[in-house]
Amino acid sequence: MTPRLLRRGGRDTRPSPTAFDRRLIAPMVLGSVLNPVNSSMIAVALVPIGAAFGAPPAETAWLVSALYLATALGQPVAGRLVDMYGPRRLYLIGTALVGVAGLAGALAPSLGVLIAARVLLGFGTSAAYPAAMRLTRDESARTGRDSPAGVLATLAVANQTVAVIGPALGGLLIGAGGWHLVFTVNVPLAAACLVLGARRLPRTAPAARPRGVDLPGMALFAVTLVSLMTFLMRPQADRWYLPLACAVAACAFAVRERRVPDPFVDVRVLAGNLPLLATYLRQLLGYTTAYAFLYGFPQWLEQGRGLGSSAAGLVLLPLSGAALAASALTGRREAVRTKLVVGSLLQMTGCAALLLLGPGTPLWLLLVVGAVMGVPQGLIGLATQNALYRQADPQRIGSAAGLLRTFSYLGALASSVATAAFYPHHADTAGLHGLALFMLAGSALLLATTLPDRSLARITPRKA
Repeated sequence: MTPRLLRRGGRDTRPSPTAFDRRLIAPMVLGSVLNPVNSSMIAVALVPIGAAFGAPPAETAWLVSALYLATALGQPVAGRLVDMYGPRRLYLIGTALVGVAGLAGALAPSLGVLIAARVLLGFGTSAAYPAAMRLTRDESARTGRDSPAGVLATLAVANQTVAVIGPALGGLLIGAGGWHLVFTVNVPLAAACLVLGARRLPRTAPAARPRGVDLPGMALFAVTLVSLMTFLMRPQADRWYLPLACAVAACAFAVRERRVPDPFVDVRVLAGNLPLLATYLRQLLGYTTAYAFLYGFPQWLEQGRGLGSSAAGLVLLPLSGAALAASALTGRREAVRTKLVVGSLLQMTGCAALLLLGPGTPLWLLLVVGAVMGVPQGLIGLATQNALYRQADPQRIGSAAGLLRTFSYLGALASSVATAAFYPHHADTAGLHGLALFMLAGSALLLATTLPDRSLARITPRKA
Protein backbone atom coordinates (compact mmCIF):
# COMPACT_ATOMS: atom_id res chain seq x y z
CA MET A 1 0.00 0.00 0.00
CA THR A 2 1.24 3.48 -0.84
CA PRO A 3 2.21 5.67 2.14
CA ARG A 4 -0.76 7.67 3.46
CA LEU A 5 -0.44 11.43 3.21
CA LEU A 6 -0.77 13.18 6.54
CA ARG A 7 -2.77 16.38 6.55
CA ARG A 8 -2.05 19.65 8.29
CA GLY A 9 -5.02 21.47 9.70
CA GLY A 10 -7.37 19.00 8.04
CA ARG A 11 -6.31 20.02 4.54
CA ASP A 12 -4.14 18.20 1.98
CA THR A 13 -1.12 20.38 1.32
CA ARG A 14 -0.60 18.94 -2.18
CA PRO A 15 -1.77 21.44 -4.82
CA SER A 16 -3.71 19.21 -7.20
CA PRO A 17 -5.23 15.74 -6.91
CA THR A 18 -4.50 14.91 -10.57
CA ALA A 19 -1.18 16.61 -11.39
CA PHE A 20 2.40 15.95 -10.32
CA ASP A 21 3.38 18.28 -7.50
CA ARG A 22 6.13 20.27 -9.14
CA ARG A 23 7.13 21.84 -5.83
CA LEU A 24 8.88 18.53 -5.16
CA ILE A 25 11.28 18.89 -8.08
CA ALA A 26 13.61 21.44 -6.44
CA PRO A 27 14.35 19.40 -3.28
CA MET A 28 14.51 16.18 -5.32
CA VAL A 29 17.07 17.60 -7.76
CA LEU A 30 19.15 19.52 -5.22
CA GLY A 31 19.38 16.52 -2.91
CA SER A 32 20.25 14.06 -5.66
CA VAL A 33 23.15 16.19 -6.99
CA LEU A 34 24.97 16.25 -3.64
CA ASN A 35 26.64 12.94 -4.45
CA PRO A 36 27.93 13.71 -7.99
CA VAL A 37 29.13 17.18 -7.04
CA ASN A 38 31.21 15.76 -4.18
CA SER A 39 32.43 12.88 -6.34
CA SER A 40 33.74 15.28 -9.00
CA MET A 41 34.98 18.29 -6.98
CA ILE A 42 37.49 16.17 -5.08
CA ALA A 43 39.39 15.41 -8.31
CA VAL A 44 41.04 18.85 -8.29
CA ALA A 45 41.53 18.92 -4.50
CA LEU A 46 43.70 15.81 -4.09
CA VAL A 47 47.00 17.56 -4.82
CA PRO A 48 46.52 20.53 -2.44
CA ILE A 49 45.17 18.21 0.27
CA GLY A 50 48.22 15.97 -0.12
CA ALA A 51 50.50 19.00 0.16
CA ALA A 52 48.67 20.25 3.25
CA PHE A 53 49.01 16.96 5.14
CA GLY A 54 52.25 15.71 3.59
CA ALA A 55 50.43 12.67 2.19
CA PRO A 56 51.39 10.80 -0.99
CA PRO A 57 48.86 10.09 -3.78
CA ALA A 58 48.38 6.51 -2.52
CA GLU A 59 46.92 7.93 0.71
CA THR A 60 44.89 10.81 -0.73
CA ALA A 61 43.30 8.34 -3.16
CA TRP A 62 41.30 7.06 -0.18
CA LEU A 63 39.35 10.32 -0.29
CA VAL A 64 37.87 9.02 -3.54
CA SER A 65 37.60 5.36 -2.55
CA ALA A 66 36.00 6.14 0.83
CA LEU A 67 33.12 8.00 -0.81
CA TYR A 68 32.59 5.20 -3.35
CA LEU A 69 32.55 2.55 -0.63
CA ALA A 70 30.20 4.47 1.65
CA THR A 71 27.83 5.41 -1.15
CA ALA A 72 27.75 1.97 -2.77
CA LEU A 73 26.75 0.54 0.60
CA GLY A 74 24.62 3.46 1.75
CA GLN A 75 22.40 3.81 -1.32
CA PRO A 76 20.50 0.49 -1.00
CA VAL A 77 20.42 0.73 2.80
CA ALA A 78 18.98 4.25 2.67
CA GLY A 79 16.65 3.13 -0.10
CA ARG A 80 15.24 0.34 2.03
CA LEU A 81 14.70 2.74 4.94
CA VAL A 82 12.98 5.15 2.55
CA ASP A 83 10.60 2.35 1.56
CA MET A 84 9.89 1.52 5.19
CA TYR A 85 9.63 4.94 6.81
CA GLY A 86 8.97 7.36 3.97
CA PRO A 87 11.20 9.63 1.88
CA ARG A 88 10.87 12.81 3.96
CA ARG A 89 12.52 11.41 7.11
CA LEU A 90 15.49 9.88 5.31
CA TYR A 91 15.93 12.90 3.05
CA LEU A 92 16.17 15.26 6.03
CA ILE A 93 18.46 12.96 8.00
CA GLY A 94 20.74 12.39 5.01
CA THR A 95 21.08 16.04 4.06
CA ALA A 96 21.74 16.96 7.69
CA LEU A 97 24.61 14.45 7.70
CA VAL A 98 25.97 16.14 4.56
CA GLY A 99 26.14 19.44 6.41
CA VAL A 100 27.86 17.85 9.41
CA ALA A 101 30.34 16.06 7.11
CA GLY A 102 31.09 19.29 5.24
CA LEU A 103 31.85 21.12 8.48
CA ALA A 104 33.95 18.21 9.80
CA GLY A 105 35.94 18.08 6.56
CA ALA A 106 36.59 21.81 6.53
CA LEU A 107 37.94 21.68 10.11
CA ALA A 108 39.75 18.32 9.78
CA PRO A 109 43.13 18.35 11.57
CA SER A 110 44.46 15.27 9.78
CA LEU A 111 44.00 13.20 6.64
CA GLY A 112 42.38 10.41 8.67
CA VAL A 113 39.66 12.75 9.93
CA LEU A 114 39.18 14.04 6.39
CA ILE A 115 38.68 10.49 5.09
CA ALA A 116 36.17 9.85 7.91
CA ALA A 117 34.32 13.00 6.83
CA ARG A 118 34.17 11.64 3.28
CA VAL A 119 32.68 8.38 4.60
CA LEU A 120 30.03 10.35 6.48
CA LEU A 121 29.47 12.43 3.35
CA GLY A 122 28.94 9.25 1.33
CA PHE A 123 26.31 7.97 3.73
CA GLY A 124 24.62 11.36 3.90
CA THR A 125 24.33 11.73 0.13
CA SER A 126 22.88 8.23 -0.21
CA ALA A 127 19.31 9.05 0.80
CA ALA A 128 18.25 11.73 -1.69
CA TYR A 129 18.19 9.72 -4.93
CA PRO A 130 16.17 6.77 -3.55
CA ALA A 131 13.89 9.35 -1.88
CA ALA A 132 13.40 11.10 -5.24
CA MET A 133 12.46 7.84 -6.96
CA ARG A 134 10.08 7.00 -4.12
CA LEU A 135 8.46 10.44 -4.31
CA THR A 136 7.98 10.04 -8.06
CA ARG A 137 6.30 6.67 -7.55
CA ASP A 138 4.13 8.01 -4.72
CA GLU A 139 3.00 10.91 -6.87
CA SER A 140 1.90 8.46 -9.52
CA ALA A 141 -0.13 6.57 -6.90
CA ARG A 142 -1.58 9.77 -5.44
CA THR A 143 -2.77 11.19 -8.75
CA GLY A 144 -3.71 7.88 -10.37
CA ARG A 145 -1.69 8.99 -13.39
CA ASP A 146 1.75 8.10 -14.68
CA SER A 147 4.39 10.57 -13.51
CA PRO A 148 5.78 12.76 -16.31
CA ALA A 149 8.84 11.27 -18.01
CA GLY A 150 10.40 14.69 -17.80
CA VAL A 151 10.72 14.33 -14.02
CA LEU A 152 13.08 11.37 -14.34
CA ALA A 153 14.88 13.12 -17.19
CA THR A 154 15.37 16.19 -15.00
CA LEU A 155 17.04 14.06 -12.34
CA ALA A 156 19.37 12.48 -14.91
CA VAL A 157 20.29 15.76 -16.62
CA ALA A 158 20.89 17.52 -13.28
CA ASN A 159 23.21 14.76 -12.08
CA GLN A 160 25.17 14.74 -15.34
CA THR A 161 25.43 18.53 -15.42
CA VAL A 162 26.74 18.73 -11.87
CA ALA A 163 29.23 15.90 -12.51
CA VAL A 164 30.55 17.89 -15.49
CA ILE A 165 30.88 21.24 -13.73
CA GLY A 166 32.10 19.71 -10.45
CA PRO A 167 35.85 19.90 -11.23
CA ALA A 168 35.51 23.48 -12.47
CA LEU A 169 33.52 24.44 -9.36
CA GLY A 170 36.11 22.74 -7.18
CA GLY A 171 38.89 24.67 -8.91
CA LEU A 172 37.10 27.97 -8.35
CA LEU A 173 36.53 27.20 -4.68
CA ILE A 174 40.15 26.18 -4.13
CA GLY A 175 41.34 29.32 -5.88
CA ALA A 176 39.05 31.45 -3.73
CA GLY A 177 39.85 29.99 -0.32
CA GLY A 178 41.78 26.73 -0.47
CA TRP A 179 40.73 23.09 -0.46
CA HIS A 180 38.67 23.56 2.71
CA LEU A 181 35.94 25.23 0.67
CA VAL A 182 35.38 22.01 -1.27
CA PHE A 183 33.99 20.64 1.99
CA THR A 184 32.53 23.89 3.36
CA VAL A 185 30.27 24.33 0.33
CA ASN A 186 28.26 21.33 1.57
CA VAL A 187 27.02 23.34 4.54
CA PRO A 188 24.90 25.86 2.58
CA LEU A 189 23.86 23.15 0.11
CA ALA A 190 22.67 20.94 2.97
CA ALA A 191 20.90 23.90 4.60
CA ALA A 192 19.04 24.61 1.36
CA CYS A 193 18.01 20.95 1.13
CA LEU A 194 16.79 20.96 4.73
CA VAL A 195 14.69 24.08 4.19
CA LEU A 196 13.21 22.84 0.91
CA GLY A 197 12.68 19.34 2.27
CA ALA A 198 11.01 20.52 5.46
CA ARG A 199 8.71 22.91 3.58
CA ARG A 200 7.85 20.87 0.50
CA LEU A 201 8.23 17.14 1.06
CA PRO A 202 5.00 15.48 2.23
CA ARG A 203 4.68 13.93 5.63
CA THR A 204 3.88 10.27 5.16
CA ALA A 205 3.05 7.33 7.35
CA PRO A 206 4.92 4.05 6.81
CA ALA A 207 3.52 1.92 4.01
CA ALA A 208 3.03 -0.92 6.50
CA ARG A 209 3.98 -1.63 10.05
CA PRO A 210 7.73 -2.32 9.88
CA ARG A 211 8.70 -5.56 11.55
CA GLY A 212 12.09 -4.12 12.32
CA VAL A 213 15.14 -3.20 10.32
CA ASP A 214 17.02 -6.24 9.00
CA LEU A 215 20.33 -5.27 10.61
CA PRO A 216 21.99 -8.71 10.20
CA GLY A 217 21.06 -8.71 6.51
CA MET A 218 22.48 -5.21 6.08
CA ALA A 219 25.66 -6.26 7.89
CA LEU A 220 26.16 -9.30 5.63
CA PHE A 221 25.47 -7.13 2.58
CA ALA A 222 28.08 -4.66 3.85
CA VAL A 223 30.72 -7.38 4.32
CA THR A 224 29.99 -8.75 0.85
CA LEU A 225 30.21 -5.38 -0.87
CA VAL A 226 33.11 -3.88 1.07
CA SER A 227 35.31 -6.98 0.69
CA LEU A 228 34.57 -7.10 -3.04
CA MET A 229 35.20 -3.39 -3.62
CA THR A 230 38.32 -3.35 -1.46
CA PHE A 231 39.75 -6.23 -3.50
CA LEU A 232 38.88 -4.51 -6.78
CA MET A 233 40.71 -1.39 -5.68
CA ARG A 234 43.98 -3.34 -5.53
CA PRO A 235 43.57 -6.94 -6.80
CA GLN A 236 46.61 -8.94 -5.72
CA ALA A 237 47.23 -12.61 -4.97
CA ASP A 238 48.20 -11.94 -1.35
CA ARG A 239 44.73 -10.48 -0.75
CA TRP A 240 42.99 -13.78 -1.48
CA TYR A 241 41.06 -13.57 1.76
CA LEU A 242 38.94 -10.69 0.44
CA PRO A 243 37.16 -12.58 -2.39
CA LEU A 244 36.78 -15.53 0.02
CA ALA A 245 35.14 -13.28 2.61
CA CYS A 246 32.93 -11.86 -0.13
CA ALA A 247 31.78 -15.32 -1.25
CA VAL A 248 31.08 -16.55 2.30
CA ALA A 249 29.20 -13.38 3.23
CA ALA A 250 27.20 -13.46 -0.02
CA CYS A 251 26.09 -17.04 0.61
CA ALA A 252 25.12 -16.25 4.21
CA PHE A 253 23.28 -13.15 3.00
CA ALA A 254 21.27 -15.11 0.43
CA VAL A 255 20.33 -17.80 2.98
CA ARG A 256 19.25 -15.25 5.58
CA GLU A 257 17.25 -13.06 3.19
CA ARG A 258 15.27 -16.07 2.02
CA ARG A 259 14.23 -16.94 5.58
CA VAL A 260 13.36 -13.65 7.28
CA PRO A 261 9.81 -12.28 6.84
CA ASP A 262 10.85 -8.69 6.05
CA PRO A 263 14.31 -8.89 4.42
CA PHE A 264 16.63 -6.04 3.52
CA VAL A 265 16.73 -7.37 -0.06
CA ASP A 266 13.93 -9.76 -1.02
CA VAL A 267 16.13 -12.18 -2.97
CA ARG A 268 13.17 -14.40 -3.80
CA VAL A 269 11.36 -11.60 -5.59
CA LEU A 270 14.60 -10.25 -7.06
CA ALA A 271 15.60 -13.66 -8.40
CA GLY A 272 12.20 -13.96 -10.06
CA ASN A 273 12.47 -10.50 -11.63
CA LEU A 274 14.83 -11.30 -14.48
CA PRO A 275 14.19 -8.02 -16.35
CA LEU A 276 15.32 -6.03 -13.29
CA LEU A 277 18.42 -8.20 -12.86
CA ALA A 278 19.21 -7.57 -16.53
CA THR A 279 18.88 -3.83 -15.91
CA TYR A 280 21.42 -4.02 -13.09
CA LEU A 281 23.79 -5.93 -15.39
CA ARG A 282 23.37 -3.31 -18.11
CA GLN A 283 24.07 -0.56 -15.61
CA LEU A 284 27.31 -2.31 -14.64
CA LEU A 285 28.37 -2.84 -18.27
CA GLY A 286 27.43 0.63 -19.45
CA TYR A 287 29.13 2.44 -16.60
CA THR A 288 32.25 0.27 -16.73
CA THR A 289 32.84 1.43 -20.31
CA ALA A 290 31.87 5.03 -19.55
CA TYR A 291 34.22 5.31 -16.57
CA ALA A 292 37.04 3.46 -18.34
CA PHE A 293 36.92 6.07 -21.09
CA LEU A 294 36.59 8.92 -18.59
CA TYR A 295 39.61 7.68 -16.61
CA GLY A 296 41.74 6.22 -19.41
CA PHE A 297 41.35 8.63 -22.32
CA PRO A 298 42.56 11.81 -20.52
CA GLN A 299 45.64 9.99 -19.20
CA TRP A 300 46.53 8.94 -22.75
CA LEU A 301 45.91 12.47 -24.05
CA GLU A 302 48.52 13.78 -21.62
CA GLN A 303 51.10 10.98 -21.68
CA GLY A 304 50.56 9.31 -25.04
CA ARG A 305 49.42 12.23 -27.16
CA GLY A 306 51.49 14.85 -25.34
CA LEU A 307 48.77 17.37 -24.50
CA GLY A 308 48.85 19.53 -21.41
CA SER A 309 46.30 19.11 -18.63
CA SER A 310 44.28 22.13 -19.74
CA ALA A 311 44.21 21.00 -23.37
CA ALA A 312 43.20 17.48 -22.34
CA GLY A 313 40.35 18.94 -20.32
CA LEU A 314 39.15 20.95 -23.32
CA VAL A 315 39.19 17.84 -25.50
CA LEU A 316 36.68 16.27 -23.09
CA LEU A 317 34.18 19.11 -23.50
CA PRO A 318 32.40 17.42 -26.46
CA LEU A 319 31.98 14.33 -24.27
CA SER A 320 30.14 16.33 -21.63
CA GLY A 321 28.16 18.37 -24.14
CA ALA A 322 27.03 15.30 -26.09
CA ALA A 323 25.95 13.48 -22.91
CA LEU A 324 23.89 16.43 -21.72
CA ALA A 325 22.34 16.99 -25.16
CA ALA A 326 21.39 13.31 -25.45
CA SER A 327 19.70 13.37 -22.06
CA ALA A 328 17.90 16.65 -22.66
CA LEU A 329 16.67 15.79 -26.17
CA THR A 330 15.50 12.24 -25.45
CA GLY A 331 14.49 12.46 -21.79
CA ARG A 332 10.76 12.95 -22.34
CA ARG A 333 10.43 9.73 -24.34
CA GLU A 334 11.18 6.50 -22.52
CA ALA A 335 12.08 4.31 -25.55
CA VAL A 336 14.23 2.16 -23.26
CA ARG A 337 15.17 -0.51 -25.78
CA THR A 338 16.00 2.01 -28.51
CA LYS A 339 18.23 4.02 -26.18
CA LEU A 340 20.10 0.91 -25.04
CA VAL A 341 20.62 -0.38 -28.58
CA VAL A 342 21.74 2.99 -29.96
CA GLY A 343 23.88 3.65 -26.89
CA SER A 344 25.68 0.31 -27.05
CA LEU A 345 26.26 0.65 -30.82
CA LEU A 346 27.72 4.13 -30.36
CA GLN A 347 29.90 2.86 -27.52
CA MET A 348 31.20 0.13 -29.82
CA THR A 349 31.83 2.70 -32.56
CA GLY A 350 33.73 4.97 -30.21
CA CYS A 351 35.81 2.08 -28.80
CA ALA A 352 36.68 0.94 -32.34
CA ALA A 353 37.74 4.51 -33.18
CA LEU A 354 40.14 4.45 -30.21
CA LEU A 355 42.03 1.66 -31.98
CA LEU A 356 42.85 4.16 -34.76
CA LEU A 357 44.38 6.77 -32.47
CA GLY A 358 48.08 7.36 -32.08
CA PRO A 359 50.59 10.06 -31.11
CA GLY A 360 49.99 11.92 -34.35
CA THR A 361 46.19 11.84 -34.38
CA PRO A 362 44.78 15.27 -35.32
CA LEU A 363 42.93 17.20 -32.68
CA TRP A 364 39.63 17.27 -34.57
CA LEU A 365 39.44 13.47 -34.54
CA LEU A 366 40.02 13.40 -30.79
CA LEU A 367 37.10 15.81 -30.38
CA VAL A 368 34.87 13.63 -32.57
CA VAL A 369 35.72 10.50 -30.57
CA GLY A 370 34.84 12.31 -27.35
CA ALA A 371 31.49 13.42 -28.76
CA VAL A 372 30.66 9.90 -29.98
CA MET A 373 31.41 8.46 -26.54
CA GLY A 374 29.38 11.16 -24.83
CA VAL A 375 26.03 10.33 -26.43
CA PRO A 376 25.83 6.79 -24.92
CA GLN A 377 26.48 8.21 -21.45
CA GLY A 378 23.28 10.21 -21.75
CA LEU A 379 21.22 7.46 -23.38
CA ILE A 380 22.20 4.46 -21.24
CA GLY A 381 21.80 6.26 -17.92
CA LEU A 382 18.32 7.42 -18.86
CA ALA A 383 17.33 3.99 -20.18
CA THR A 384 18.38 2.04 -17.08
CA GLN A 385 16.75 4.57 -14.76
CA ASN A 386 13.44 4.40 -16.65
CA ALA A 387 13.63 0.60 -16.91
CA LEU A 388 14.14 0.27 -13.16
CA TYR A 389 11.23 2.60 -12.45
CA ARG A 390 8.92 0.30 -14.44
CA GLN A 391 10.40 -3.05 -13.42
CA ALA A 392 10.93 -2.69 -9.67
CA ASP A 393 8.35 -3.56 -7.04
CA PRO A 394 6.63 -0.19 -6.34
CA GLN A 395 6.85 -0.85 -2.59
CA ARG A 396 10.63 -1.33 -2.85
CA ILE A 397 11.44 1.36 -5.41
CA GLY A 398 13.80 3.12 -2.98
CA SER A 399 16.02 0.11 -2.31
CA ALA A 400 15.89 -0.87 -6.00
CA ALA A 401 17.07 2.63 -6.99
CA GLY A 402 19.85 2.44 -4.41
CA LEU A 403 21.06 -0.86 -5.86
CA LEU A 404 21.10 0.71 -9.32
CA ARG A 405 23.55 3.33 -8.04
CA THR A 406 25.60 0.59 -6.38
CA PHE A 407 26.09 -1.12 -9.74
CA SER A 408 27.26 2.22 -11.16
CA TYR A 409 30.00 2.39 -8.52
CA LEU A 410 30.97 -1.22 -9.15
CA GLY A 411 31.40 -0.23 -12.80
CA ALA A 412 33.59 2.68 -11.75
CA LEU A 413 35.80 0.38 -9.68
CA ALA A 414 36.00 -2.22 -12.46
CA SER A 415 37.07 0.50 -14.87
CA SER A 416 39.78 1.74 -12.53
CA VAL A 417 41.14 -1.80 -12.22
CA ALA A 418 41.16 -2.15 -16.02
CA THR A 419 42.86 1.23 -16.45
CA ALA A 420 45.58 0.28 -13.99
CA ALA A 421 46.08 -3.07 -15.75
CA PHE A 422 46.48 -1.55 -19.22
CA TYR A 423 48.53 1.42 -17.97
CA PRO A 424 50.95 -0.33 -15.57
CA HIS A 425 53.67 2.30 -15.89
CA HIS A 426 52.66 4.78 -18.56
CA ALA A 427 49.50 5.67 -20.48
CA ASP A 428 50.92 4.81 -23.89
CA THR A 429 49.12 4.07 -27.14
CA ALA A 430 49.43 0.29 -26.78
CA GLY A 431 47.74 0.53 -23.40
CA LEU A 432 44.96 2.69 -24.86
CA HIS A 433 44.33 0.10 -27.57
CA GLY A 434 44.16 -2.69 -24.99
CA LEU A 435 41.73 -0.65 -22.90
CA ALA A 436 39.67 0.01 -26.05
CA LEU A 437 39.35 -3.72 -26.69
CA PHE A 438 38.23 -4.23 -23.10
CA MET A 439 35.58 -1.52 -23.47
CA LEU A 440 34.55 -2.89 -26.87
CA ALA A 441 33.91 -6.31 -25.34
CA GLY A 442 31.80 -4.78 -22.56
CA SER A 443 29.78 -2.72 -25.05
CA ALA A 444 29.19 -5.78 -27.23
CA LEU A 445 27.96 -7.66 -24.18
CA LEU A 446 25.62 -4.76 -23.39
CA LEU A 447 24.17 -5.01 -26.89
CA ALA A 448 23.91 -8.80 -26.60
CA THR A 449 21.88 -8.53 -23.38
CA THR A 450 19.57 -5.93 -24.94
CA LEU A 451 18.63 -7.24 -28.38
CA PRO A 452 16.92 -10.51 -27.30
CA ASP A 453 15.16 -8.96 -24.27
CA ARG A 454 11.54 -8.65 -25.40
CA SER A 455 10.46 -7.30 -22.03
CA LEU A 456 12.08 -3.95 -22.90
CA ALA A 457 9.64 -3.41 -25.74
CA ARG A 458 6.77 -3.72 -23.25
CA ILE A 459 8.02 -0.94 -21.00
CA THR A 460 5.44 1.79 -21.42
CA PRO A 461 3.98 4.47 -19.17
CA ARG A 462 1.34 3.07 -16.85
CA LYS A 463 -0.91 4.10 -14.07
CA ALA A 464 0.03 3.32 -10.47
